[in-house]
Formats: sequence, structure tokens, C-alpha cells
Amino acid sequence: MRETYYVGSYWLARPESAEACVRRADHFFHLLERCDPAWSRWYEPAGSFEEARRRQFAPSAESFQKLFRKQEKRGDDEFSFHLWTGDSQEETSVVDGACGSADTSLPSNCVLRPYKRGPIADRLLTAPVMAEVLRAMALAWDPEWGVSTSEAHRDSVTQRVKAGTFVGWVMYFSRLRGTVPPLPAPVRVESVEDKGTLIVLTPERFTASNPNHVELAARVHELLDRAGLLRPLKPWSAG
Repeated sequence: MRETYYVGSYWLARPESAEACVRRADHFFHLLERCDPAWSRWYEPAGSFEEARRRQFAPSAESFQKLFRKQEKRGDDEFSFHLWTGDSQEETSVVDGACGSADTSLPSNCVLRPYKRGPIADRLLTAPVMAEVLRAMALAWDPEWGVSTSEAHRDSVTQRVKAGTFVGWVMYFSRLRGTVPPLPAPVRVESVEDKGTLIVLTPERFTASNPNHVELAARVHELLDRAGLLRPLKPWSAG
């Protein structure tokens, strides 16, 4: 069975205004479009695929201002969006985001689900593209932690550890979590400006069905855990 993938970034209890979340969302979609043209046109959900294709959403500051203003009027302390793109029901990509909440139990997040199959998926599901998407999330949302990996791998490891603390194909750690230790080849480590560190586990597509990939992830998990990086998310004010 072909594995499916996602890219997610998470942070906890960071209250922000609608205006701040607008700026972050606008910045993220600007960076995401640079990752690949497939992420340049977006739509709002609807009752059917045909109807949704008529609900194009320009991911601009003006559009997010209108969307978040409606949520603000309802008294929400969280500003969220759900958008999708694709030319057919069989080949779509979805992105969800939630920003601004002070909730200490449910993380704010930005999660992208790339195309699952077809030529676009083959082009996107590579280490360079997934790393650039996670870098875009880090620069725009300033999360505490992020990961890109297969859902099968996530499900296998989160049975043993708390969500938000596991090793995946590509990872991001905010500088608030600590310093990344030396890691074995072929792992690549690079900084994301002054915000944190990006880690790419394998240059080829990581799969839960490859025992070498799983073994490498376990080795890196041990090293990152020993360095104190794989702890649960903390409220943002706690640092």
C-alpha cells in the first residue's frame, strides 16, 4: 500500500490577535507558493467538488482579514482556515490552520496534506520540497515543533510516545526547545534563520515499510530524546 504523508507544525498557548494571525497566514501562503506552483490556487470547502471549485479563495491578507473578522465577531479566540486545491477529486491537497488560542491543552497548528498520488505527488513528495514546506511553516508561524512524515510511520510511533515528540522524515525544532546534537549520516541538519533547526532524516522518501529508515529513526530518536528535545509541547510563555 502506498504511504500517505503530511506536514504539520504545532505550538501551545500563544494568544494572538486576528491581525497577527492574518500576517502569519499571508506570509505562509506566499512562501508555500514558492515551494511549488501546485500550491498557488486555493478553494474553500463546499458540499460537492463542483461547488467547491467555484469557491476560489485568494490567500491574501485581505481575504484572511475577512475570514478572521467573522470568527472574531462570534467571540472566537482562535482564528482558523480550511483550504484545498486540485483539479480532480482523486488528486487534491489540503491545508488547515488554527492560530491565536490561549488553550493550554490543544495546540495551535498548521497542517498540509500533499497530493497522495499522480505526477504532482511524485514531484512534491521529496525531501527538498517537504523541507521547504516545513521551513515555510517555521518562518511564518514560528511553531515550537514541526514534522513531515508518513501517516503510517506517525501512527506506529505515537502508540508509544506522546504526539508532538517523535522523529519523522523531516523535523523542525524551535531554539526554545534546546540545541540539536550531532546526528549520524545521512541525516542533514540546517538552521532556519534565528528561529530553530531543520532536520532531514533521509534524502530519499522516508517510508515506514523500509527497515533501514525505521532503524535510523530509532537511533535519531534516542539522541534527540537524550538531548531533551522530544518533550511534550509547553505553553509558549514557558519558553
